[in-house]
Amino acid sequence: MFGRRGMVKAVRDLEINIRRGETLGLVGESGCGKSTLGRMLAGLEMPSAGTVCFEGKSIHDWRENQLTAYRRQVQLIFQDPYASLNPRRTAADTIAEPFLLHEPGDSRSRKDKVARLMEIVGLAPEQMARYPHEFSGGQRQRIGIARALALQPKLLIADEPVSALDVSIQSQILNLFSDLQQKFGLTYLFISHNLSVIRYISDRVAVMYLGKIVDLAPKEEFFHRPLHPYTRVLLSSIPLPQPGRRKERIIIKGDLPNPASIPGGCAFHPRCPFSMDVCRELEPQLLERGGEHFTACHLQG
Repeated sequence: MFGRRGMVKAVRDLEINIRRGETLGLVGESGCGKSTLGRMLAGLEMPSAGTVCFEGKSIHDWRENQLTAYRRQVQLIFQDPYASLNPRRTAADTIAEPFLLHEPGDSRSRKDKVARLMEIVGLAPEQMARYPHEFSGGQRQRIGIARALALQPKLLIADEPVSALDVSIQSQILNLFSDLQQKFGLTYLFISHNLSVIRYISDRVAVMYLGKIVDLAPKEEFFHRPLHPYTRVLLSSIPLPQPGRRKERIIIKGDLPNPASIPGGCAFHPRCPFSMDVCRELEPQLLERGGEHFTACHLQG
C-alpha cells in the first residue's frame, strides 16, 4: 500500500496504419494493451503522448463537436454481448439510442430504421420489443452489431466479438462480419486471442506484446513465414484438426512481465528461447523484412 508504484504504459512506441476497407487482426496475450489501443482509436481514451489520425487528420486538434462527428464514424463492438446491453432496454431501444443522440427525429422514422438494421443483421423486426435475456448469445451480439451500424460508421473496432459465443455461433457471426464489410465497405480492427478466427477474417495480422507491435504482415505471409519468436510460439499452440497428427510445440517459460517494470532491451527476451546478448541490451525496431512483413527482432538482422 505504501510501496513505490511504477508507471504502466499500456501502449508504447506504437505506429500502425489501418487501410481503408481492410480487416486488420490484432492478437496478443491478455494485458498487452489491445483493448486500450481500440479505446484510443474510438476516442474513449486519449494518449499521453503521440497522436491518433483519422483520414490524415489528428483527432487531438478537434473541438468537441468535431469529436462527436468522429465518434459517428468509429464504433465499438464489445466482447460480452450480454454485459454490453442494458437489461432494462428492449432491442429497439438499444439500437435506436444512437439516433436519439446524433439524429433526433420522429419516432416513426426511428422505428423504420431499427427494423431495417435488425433485418440486416439477421433478426426479425417482430423481436424489437424483447429484452436481452430473451435472446440467445448470438442474437445479442447481432443487436450490438446493429447498434454499431446505426450511424453508418467507416471503422468498426471489434474487441473479442465472438469469444463468448459457442463455436457453431461464432462462424455465423464471422460470416455476418464478412457480409457487412462487402455490403457497406467497412474497415475492421478485429481483436482476438483465437488465431483460427484471425486467419479466417483478417487481411493483415499484427502481434502485440507489452504495448508494442512486434510483428505485422499480410495474412498468408504471417501464417506461412513467421519471423518473430513470439509469433512462432503463438502459431505452435494452434491445435491441428487431424487426429493423431502432432507438431512441434515451442514452450516458453514464465508469465508476462509486470507492465510497470518492462525488461530492458527486447521485452520478450526473458521468455524467448532464442535470446541473445544483444536482446538484453538493445530494443529492436520494427523493420520490413520483405513482402510487407515487419518484425522487431534481432534474429532477423
